[in-house]
Amino acid sequence: MLCHALIDALLGAAALGDIGRHFPSDDPRYRDADSLDLLRRAVRMTAEAGYRVVNVDATVIAEQPQLSPHIDAIRSALAGVLGVETDAVSVKATTADRLGAIGRGEGIAALAIALLDST
Repeated sequence: MLCHALIDALLGAAALGDIGRHFPSDDPRYRDADSLDLLRRAVRMTAEAGYRVVNVDATVIAEQPQLSPHIDAIRSALAGVLGVETDAVSVKATTADRLGAIGRGEGIAALAIALLDST
């Protein structure tokens, strides 16, 4: 979910459409695809469009699992894929305070923003 939100943020910031346009969920090529690989491809697409990633900010909304013990590792992995330093990757985790479907543990959501610079 987090990688998909970042893909949408990157593609959107470069005006390249959205994840569904480039990696449609009804296309068998993307069934069980590695989300980090799709993120790498989105970074490559933005680079080919003349942009580089400056920084990203993301929030994961979930009751479970507890992500806070893993945030540093997540940031490091994402920084490697995005081609930026770890301090340019912000990942936060929060809950829905037991409200709605996410609060009942029926799902997880992620929101992301990306800042790009023209190369």
